Amino acid sequence: MPADRPGFLSGKVVLVTGGSRGIGRAISLRLARENPAHVVIAFCMNAEAARRTLHDVQALGVQASVTVCDVGNEELQRQMFARVEEQFGRLDVFVANAARTTFRSAVAMDLRSWRRTQELNAEAFLVGSQCAAAIMRRNGGGRIIGLSSLGSRYYTPNYAALGAAKAVIENLARYLAVELARDKINVNVVCGGFVDTESMKMIPEYDMLTRMIPARTPAGRLGQPEDLAGVVAFLSSPESEWVRGQTIIADGGFSLML
Repeated sequence: MPADRPGFLSGKVVLVTGGSRGIGRAISLRLARENPAHVVIAFCMNAEAARRTLHDVQALGVQASVTVCDVGNEELQRQMFARVEEQFGRLDVFVANAARTTFRSAVAMDLRSWRRTQELNAEAFLVGSQCAAAIMRRNGGGRIIGLSSLGSRYYTPNYAALGAAKAVIENLARYLAVELARDKINVNVVCGGFVDTESMKMIPEYDMLTRMIPARTPAGRLGQPEDLAGVVAFLSSPESEWVRGQTIIADGGFSLML
């Protein structure tokens, strides 16, 4: 959408954690098409990817910036939100997309890896939502959107820690949706199936999954980051006002066949 035409995010500020690569990059670009006042792209490790995404968002005629934040560190995350409020005076859409994990079975999981995965995912969503809500209350409401995956509800090999953390995010969103409704803050989650990203290539079974999943998916293909970004855009829009505390499964129908 050209910058001289209003979108449903016109005048609003958006923050996407993990917003420079994969699903997060697609979300940053999709929301930028709705002409927000500013898109904040949070990243942790890959500065070059962040610069590329920043360039591509700005090429849409939208103001944007990048910020470095390890969301697994509570204090750093609170500082990030404080910077957003100081610089822009508001926050209207917070997309908690950043995620990291150790791929290991439950029986082989060490507590250090388990705790770190919870910090980077479940606890990061809680802290981020608390910080976002505090700002949104002051500007009349907003949207908080978490990202989950089918490993939150179905067994996925070597996905125990992240699957458990994603299940927490889905459940926590229901509580937040009730508690924040009076503040005009809407909370939902997008749950994706197998989405073909660079991160997924780290899974040992990647090659096998890219052959198996399309054959078992009614849509007949692998999921792409843009598939989830479209659902996030809907949940960021006024049309989602009556959808609250829900986890929307966007997997091309894969889970229908399980």
